[in-house]
Amino acid sequence: MTLEVDVALSRPAFALAASFRTGPGVTALFGQSGSGKTTLVNMVAGLVKPDRGRILVDGRALYDSDARIDLPSHRRRVGYVFQESRLFPHLTVRQNLLYGSWFRGRRFRLGSVDQIVELLGIGDLMSRRPSSLSGGEKQRVAIGRAILSDPAILLMDEPLASLDDARKGEILPYLERLRDGLDLPILYVSHALPEVVRLATTMILLSAGKVVASGPVEEVMGRSDLFTAAGRYEAGSVLDAQVAAHDQEFGLTELATAGGPLRVPRLDNPVGSRLRVLIRARDVMIATERPGHISALNILAGRIVALQDDGRPIGEVTIAVGEGRIQARITRRSMSQLGLATGREVFAVVKTVSIDHKSFGQYPERSGPERQEI
Repeated sequence: MTLEVDVALSRPAFALAASFRTGPGVTALFGQSGSGKTTLVNMVAGLVKPDRGRILVDGRALYDSDARIDLPSHRRRVGYVFQESRLFPHLTVRQNLLYGSWFRGRRFRLGSVDQIVELLGIGDLMSRRPSSLSGGEKQRVAIGRAILSDPAILLMDEPLASLDDARKGEILPYLERLRDGLDLPILYVSHALPEVVRLATTMILLSAGKVVASGPVEEVMGRSDLFTAAGRYEAGSVLDAQVAAHDQEFGLTELATAGGPLRVPRLDNPVGSRLRVLIRARDVMIATERPGHISALNILAGRIVALQDDGRPIGEVTIAVGEGRIQARITRRSMSQLGLATGREVFAVVKTVSIDHKSFGQYPERSGPERQEI
């Protein structure tokens, strides 16, 4: 299943011109507030009409200005999960779920109702009403209702934005199961980088209504020229890592990365597991000599490949560590005092405590549960 988007929209206070193509898995629309993420996903849903362009799902035109095609929302086979669950308060969970199935035909390619219920872990909620559910439970039911409509694509507009960290932690594993268990493209809107790192297979970075980068998360996050678009506070880099060992005595896990070992707080993942690790640029220090007698456990040798100095007090440095990239945000004064320049060998220092549970993402597993039709 593929999604192709090439659209343009012009309004007095905002203009959007976006083009990209993506496939199965989670495609994250990422960018700062006002970048056009929700407008773009609403175009796919049929809630906002572009001025021109086309939107295709698996080759089927949902919108094509040249061919004068503009399918209404109910004919687009699009499942939509909003920030709020929008469940029917007078219906039980079972009735809310079955409401979604009214919009599909007799054949259902994504699995049985029981399989979707099990996938989302909502079997014990079926007789309850929305008022008795937690925020995370409501969102899981809303996702189930959207899936049971047998969509060709699932749209999720910041589905975790209204949840606290505990509820986010509750629902994220289920989103991973959806990504890995269903042959269904998911367009996921977010401005939270940890969610993107954990869930996304592809990242579309939007800025001021334009696609400024697209591709695998590691590649997009490795570009120093995208700091402003990603948001300087959230900006960072993503490293490919593998669990190498667990330190039971001190409660740590050692990860093998292209730049060397990385020690992080203890993970439950078994040895050999492949992970993605988000390292925020604001959490990286730079040394021109290997430091000794310091508390930081992570010292990665590398070479400066890019410097960003736009005259502000803070600059950005990109360091190649093996085949990976680490971004660092330091003061321009530090850049000057250290004599940093492209090509110089340096050490990136990362405190273990700066890497928390929200910094990790598991790579998609393409082997999902057996699918059956009902």
